[in-house]
Amino acid sequence: MIKILGIGNALVDVLTQVENELVLESLKLPKGSMQLVDADTSEKVSAATAHFKRSRASGGSASNTIHGLAQMGIETAFIGHVGQDETGDFFYNDMVSAGIKPVLFRSETPTGIANAMITPDGERTFATYLGAAVELSASHLDKPLFEGYDMLYVEGYLVQNEELLLRALQLAKEAGLKIVLDLASYNVVEANKALLERVLDNYIDIVFANEEESKAFTGAEPEEALDMLAERCWMAVVKVGSKGSLIKQGETKVTVGTIKVNSVDTTGAGDLFAAGFLYALSNGYTLERAGKVGALLAGRVIELIGPKMDQQRWRAIKDEMQTI
Repeated sequence: MIKILGIGNALVDVLTQVENELVLESLKLPKGSMQLVDADTSEKVSAATAHFKRSRASGGSASNTIHGLAQMGIETAFIGHVGQDETGDFFYNDMVSAGIKPVLFRSETPTGIANAMITPDGERTFATYLGAAVELSASHLDKPLFEGYDMLYVEGYLVQNEELLLRALQLAKEAGLKIVLDLASYNVVEANKALLERVLDNYIDIVFANEEESKAFTGAEPEEALDMLAERCWMAVVKVGSKGSLIKQGETKVTVGTIKVNSVDTTGAGDLFAAGFLYALSNGYTLERAGKVGALLAGRVIELIGPKMDQQRWRAIKDEMQTI
């Protein structure tokens, strides 16, 4: 059985359903973006949205994907950094309860929090205070952490710590892991394009990007962007929202649609698409079938608030997979 290791920012998502976009404008947060904020700004966001309905879940892009893979029966582990606080304990316990092996380093810095504001159209805007998550460093990593795994899943947000990112990629490559990268967010791609080009050319086997991220990286529309990304690595996947996804490996290219859903919150859609796709790929599915499994998980997670699904929904997903 394949084993998958994830690495990324260990965050706890605070999911808030806002009534309209006015609160985003007042906080100067571009709708649909992921903005890094300091502790004071994070507190201001929390105060400005305190009267709205909210919930809490362990989060972070790579963590969400690893969580989805674990629910599908894949043996997983996650490397991250949290604080010595109740929020860090919450993150750790969620990992354990999901069957994930947590490799968490800790400090006195508060655990990172991602304030996710969800507008009525299901779009989410993040104001992310990285907190202790940003203290994960290259010095925490050594080769034994990567041994025994078949694949490393990396969130693109780690480009903001170049030394850490390159150390993780080098150790994974030395250990013989296939390396997967999700480009994370269009504004992060725009700010770190040169590093991402170097990373894709030298380390990455599979790259995931949505339409905005692929355009930020290549300057091209999805079809052409897919070709450009696939030239740099073994396989490329470009997600185009309600239109589905484009997948290319070598000379093979497929287009996969979406499932019919009632979208409530798009948080975690890309992360769960990756989980479904990688699960299917790991089990020998064709590219088209892998894309359909990814679409199934992405479609089901956007029918509820937050990136986590209960066991009843996971059982239903596994039943639905029998038709793919």
